[in-house]
Amino acid sequence: MTDEVKGLNESTQFVTVMIGGQLFGLPIERVHDVFMPESITRVPLSRSEIAGVLNLRGRIVTAIDMRRRLSLSARSDGGTAMAVGIESKGESYGLLIDNVGEVLDLPHASREPNPVNLDPRWTSISVGVHRLNGQLMVILDVDRVLAGMAEAIAA
Repeated sequence: MTDEVKGLNESTQFVTVMIGGQLFGLPIERVHDVFMPESITRVPLSRSEIAGVLNLRGRIVTAIDMRRRLSLSARSDGGTAMAVGIESKGESYGLLIDNVGEVLDLPHASREPNPVNLDPRWTSISVGVHRLNGQLMVILDVDRVLAGMAEAIAA
């Protein structure tokens, strides 16, 4: 099998999440937990997208409001937020989302570059898209989403 053919058969698994009615995908190897955050303690003078910190099984986790991070309006339906636990550079983060979907195994060949009309704020933290039955799944780049968060929480 040639490398070109082998590459067409490769796939990536994504944990799908909904944020503000938009479908996003997180590479499954970056997701450590899915949980419902309880008590979040606000951190004074932190960036607006940092909702605060919480205790998750004895670990201090920085909670990041993904609606704010993606420049979306606050949730108005009163629903309970969920969180996806991520580790990066020795720090624990909880990405606050609206809800978690399913795990999708998608072929590399169906991944497309970010559309030219995708909001530049989203383009800056995504690495492409997958078209799924008339719906666009934006693939989040976890490292870009978290860029500067450790410094912001320490400030």
